[in-house]
Amino acid sequence: SLAVRLAQAGRKTAVVERKLFGGTCVNTGCIPTKTLIASARVAYLARRAADFGVMVDNVRVDMARIKARKDAVVRASNQGVEQWLKGTPNLTVYEGHARFEGPRTIRVGDAQLEAGEIFIDVGTRAHVPDLPGLGEVDHLTNGGMLELDTLPEHLVVVGGSYIGLEFAQMYRRFGARVTVVEMGPRLISREDEEVSAAIREILEGEGIEVRLNAKCITLARRSRGIGVGLDCEDDPREIEGSHLLLAVGRRPNTDDLGLDKAGVKTDARGYITVDEGLRTSVPGIWALGDVNGRGAFTHTSYNDYEIVAANLLDNDRRRVSDRVPAYALYIDPPLGRAGMTERELRQDGRRALVAKLPMSRVGRAKERSETQGFMKILVDASSQKILGAAILGIEGDEVIHSILDVMTAGAPYTVLQ
Repeated sequence: SLAVRLAQAGRKTAVVERKLFGGTCVNTGCIPTKTLIASARVAYLARRAADFGVMVDNVRVDMARIKARKDAVVRASNQGVEQWLKGTPNLTVYEGHARFEGPRTIRVGDAQLEAGEIFIDVGTRAHVPDLPGLGEVDHLTNGGMLELDTLPEHLVVVGGSYIGLEFAQMYRRFGARVTVVEMGPRLISREDEEVSAAIREILEGEGIEVRLNAKCITLARRSRGIGVGLDCEDDPREIEGSHLLLAVGRRPNTDDLGLDKAGVKTDARGYITVDEGLRTSVPGIWALGDVNGRGAFTHTSYNDYEIVAANLLDNDRRRVSDRVPAYALYIDPPLGRAGMTERELRQDGRRALVAKLPMSRVGRAKERSETQGFMKILVDASSQKILGAAILGIEGDEVIHSILDVMTAGAPYTVLQ
């Protein structure tokens, strides 16, 4: 988006792509996973059809056809982005790996590019922890999971957060046995405890096994697949799975860019440090998207583009701190989140009004027999402005926008009420 905007503004522009156009979202993130989640929900509803008075017999899942559908959706998006870039006047596409040779110079294969303005938007990849025995066993990350065209007998997911839980529920609905292993005391540790507890109840209600407090995880080859040793409070101390998914976070793609030659500073984890306008430590170099550590979602990356374009081209001083944090967890029912959690609120020491409504009291949820979860909202007691909200319930990922828009407008909760 930034490259096209710069080209349209009359600036001679180059965009460099090493592998797949469209980045994580198009190729290994939002688009493929949500396509698979849609197939998993159809299977789930087909098995529940009798609850709605609809008789469906012999529900089967064809993983090869599910993967083919996903591949077609991804291919259309990927090719669309590539054609858009290559068809934009004043924009040259270079395919290859870019490395800095200085603060104004980039090398891509045999080509040397020089520019007064350089924008780093290289994203992140799955973090693979150095677990004992990892070299002995096969393992998958989010990218590898998307290439499966058969159903695992028993999928063991290490990591009880967004990516891990979406794949866990998806494959349970496809028909696999699934166990989630989490090192912490609860799932989705960044959320309030009641959200974590409700999500665990939803997943366990579908037959997903959850193992918490796995302080030490070891891996070994076993006759039927992979042995996962757990230093947990509960037995058994080892579970055996046919497939292993590691979903324990992301790491920035900054270790092979030659940032030292440009003088661009990173933090201890390798994320590029930026200011409120997304400028790096070197004048004329910006960092956008997941690689700057200021967000890990498609919409925050797109907002980074808006911030840079506004400051650079529109004389509009937009800042990262202007945006209200918002995201969704696409289990089913989904979690929509905006602003602060109650834990953050209490740490901040603010006086607040808190309201909570179970989805079992929501007419739309009852009509659709989707009554799991709840809605919760936090309001500043003095200003009456909304500080945060969580909607764990059917269509919560969409409903959260009605709250997010009021928060962004700085209006009191009474406007929405």
